[in-house]
Amino acid sequence: MKSKSLTASLTTWIMAGLAGGVVFGIAFPSAAKECGILGTIFLRLIKSIIAPLLFGTLVSGIAGAGNLKMMGRIGGKALLYFEIVTTVALFVGLGAVNLIQPGAGIQIKAGASAGVSQSSGGLATILEHTFPASVVDAMAKGEVLQLVVFAFLFGAACAAVGTKARPVVEICESLSEVMFRYTGYVMYAAPLGVFGAMAATIGDKGIGVLTSLGKLVATLYGAEVFFVVVVLGAVTTIARIPVRRFIDAVRGPFLIAFSTASSEAALPEALEKMERFGVPKHIVAFVLPAGYSFNLDGSTLYLALASMFIAQAAGKHIPFTTQLVMMLTLMLTSKGVAGVPRASLVILAGTLATFGLPVEGIAVILGVDTLMDMARTSVNLLGNCLATAVVARWEGVDFRARDTEPIAVSQVA
Repeated sequence: MKSKSLTASLTTWIMAGLAGGVVFGIAFPSAAKECGILGTIFLRLIKSIIAPLLFGTLVSGIAGAGNLKMMGRIGGKALLYFEIVTTVALFVGLGAVNLIQPGAGIQIKAGASAGVSQSSGGLATILEHTFPASVVDAMAKGEVLQLVVFAFLFGAACAAVGTKARPVVEICESLSEVMFRYTGYVMYAAPLGVFGAMAATIGDKGIGVLTSLGKLVATLYGAEVFFVVVVLGAVTTIARIPVRRFIDAVRGPFLIAFSTASSEAALPEALEKMERFGVPKHIVAFVLPAGYSFNLDGSTLYLALASMFIAQAAGKHIPFTTQLVMMLTLMLTSKGVAGVPRASLVILAGTLATFGLPVEGIAVILGVDTLMDMARTSVNLLGNCLATAVVARWEGVDFRARDTEPIAVSQVA
């Protein structure tokens, strides 16, 4: 009961930090810009958690499962689910931008610099980037997908070796528990980090930036809400996921992802919350990090909307068949870019160039990109949390049997 009260209190403080950051940013924009250091410190602390937590959790989970065939089956189910849901997200974005026409009436200034390099990564580049040349380098750079691949193979090797690998597995189990406790300590700084990130964003961009591009931002937020309520809501119904318990579990990580616009910031707590929710360790440790590269629901929706917005602003008519080809291109090129700064903008730049649309259009949306990044990042996080629950249900886990149990959280001494 005490731990549940602590979580409710922390969530309240995070929301207070979010609201306070907005108010402070509006009232004192100059001072608010300096508050960004609070968000930066919080994000650095969070990033220090990811590599050891992922390694310990994934290795102990896979080695504990002891069935490589089962892990292959889980991976196949996860990838199938990822592709279905991200495809739906693309079409939700495409439908919203064609219905609302947010780019109509906005003229792109020729020669405006977007300040974003174009994506040159094809399938070969994406595959090469998936596999680590050095696990130390992958940890240092925060390459989540490379860490998942290494930890998966390492855990599989531990499972194959058997009893001789037991000491290594026990160390990974202990490392996982220690990092969860470490996460609990760091989360006490979350309200300050959220306050600083929001204050700096509002102080730098200002509320006035919404005036000219308000229709674009409103369209994105509306489409993201529609996707969450209708699409993800339908998934929870079909998979028989207890909605109220799921919302309670993801509320904290969702707020952190939204306010910091960083999926990494929410990953450690999301891993713990979904395990406490009832998803087996080997599933949540594999599916959630993999989803950061292959199940970016919010980002894929944004890419569909942003590419057509720029076409509308440039006054170019794109036939529906060409739009479908564009969606397929976005679906393929958006994989494996987790950890790349402004990854969505990089992918967008490459797609615009491919289809003869002005890359300068990105400069138009840069002013509100941070606000849109908050929406797409939080939906990415929510979609990945749900993916772990769906795969667990697919594997026969019955969450309804746990409905009467309280959701446990970090036990912070």
